[in-house]
Amino acid sequence: MTRISRTFGDTVQKEAVPAVSADVIFASTSSRFPSYRIGSNNQIIDAKENPKVLSMKEVVARETALLLEQQQRLSVRDLASKFEKGLAAAAKLSEEAKLREAASLEKHVLLKKLRDALESLKGRVAGRNKDDVVEAIAMVEALAVQLTQREGELIQEKAEVKKLANFLKQASQDAKKLVDEERAFARAEIENARAAVQRVEEALQEHEKMSRATGKQDLEELMKEVQEARRIIMLHQPSKVMDMEHELCALRIQLAEKSKRSLLLQKELARSKGVKDNLSNLYELDGAETLGSYLRIKPCSDIAPELSKCSIQWYRVSSEGGKKELISGACKSVYAPEPFDVGRSLQAEIIYDGQLIKLTTTGAIDPAAGLGNYVEALVRKHDVEFNVIVTQMNGVDQPSESIHVLHVGKMRMKLRKGKTAIAKEYYSSAMQLCGVRGGGNAAAQALFWLAKKGFSVVLAFESERDRNAAIMLARRFAFDCNVSSSSPNSCL
Repeated sequence: MTRISRTFGDTVQKEAVPAVSADVIFASTSSRFPSYRIGSNNQIIDAKENPKVLSMKEVVARETALLLEQQQRLSVRDLASKFEKGLAAAAKLSEEAKLREAASLEKHVLLKKLRDALESLKGRVAGRNKDDVVEAIAMVEALAVQLTQREGELIQEKAEVKKLANFLKQASQDAKKLVDEERAFARAEIENARAAVQRVEEALQEHEKMSRATGKQDLEELMKEVQEARRIIMLHQPSKVMDMEHELCALRIQLAEKSKRSLLLQKELARSKGVKDNLSNLYELDGAETLGSYLRIKPCSDIAPELSKCSIQWYRVSSEGGKKELISGACKSVYAPEPFDVGRSLQAEIIYDGQLIKLTTTGAIDPAAGLGNYVEALVRKHDVEFNVIVTQMNGVDQPSESIHVLHVGKMRMKLRKGKTAIAKEYYSSAMQLCGVRGGGNAAAQALFWLAKKGFSVVLAFESERDRNAAIMLARRFAFDCNVSSSSPNSCL
């Protein structure tokens, strides 16, 4: 295209050229025509057009081909997602087509105004300038024809895009419907599978329950048969172990009888030799001098004063050196030896009307048979339980005889009733645990526990062995915790 030279304004009067309308919008901000070139068949070609850029029709066709190709290998959910993206792309292309249509209409208006301006300019110039104006008018007309052709193509592309958008929209709806159907089918299959699994589990539980019941019944029957067989064997062929147990039991009974007889003879001998002190013949100590029994001060003369009018105090006497040690709280006529007294003699002092009467055991307190092995077996446990009855709490008698549980652990002691904890204390120098001072015939089965300041209980055990084992365990665990006390009446 031939440019209009700057000298053109010198040959034509400026006021003779009509002004261009103000509503004309030029595509470029410069004051010249766009750089076009004429190709074959008089087609105007934009010099800046990139031949590598695909048209909208080609882009839509390629995307459609890709979608159709991937439809066979995509899952239902992925296919629905692809259709959604394709629908969005079609909507975007439709918007771009609308913008292009608006831009095309604007170009038509611009070309019309430009042609009118050139026509008005044609009658006012002459010579070479007129030829340039005629050539410019021809280019504008060719450009208008090209624009019309492109508008036709744009309309056709718009129809195809609309058709593709409708197709994608319908495909998206079908895909959503298919997804919902597949999801409903999958949920139904899952529910069926869960119901089947539940039925199988119930059947297995029922089978296991029946198997356990049958196995338990068979085991009980088998145990009964084994016990019956053992009983028959024992009746017809006693074992050597049973013979030894019977022999040991008989020897223990004989030993106890001889020990009691020997003790009576020693007391009679001491009474016959007690010429110098006639007061010592008024009372005597009655009971076995072994752990698990109790000693009672018994009057042996009609002129002996009543013990309720006397002052009584029990002592421990060491076998080496004869060191006498006061037993705190032991001021009753009955005293049950505890594990701390084993290997020592016991002495009771009776004071009446300023006169002192001393009663001493014939020898050291003997240990209970089998107690040491029993305690060693319990030490291996972390926590040992004893069934007890609370007879006193803080010095007040308890009328209820409900069963409590005393826990003797490696770190602490606890007394509970059912699941309710009554006392729970760690071993400390303030804790005391010893046998009951007094208490009559049940003294050998009871102990006194001062858990903490302001709380004390008297507990009755099922047997003398459990009472002594609880005392020995508590002192053993307290020693392992490096807790000690100078008082022999304390477990710590």
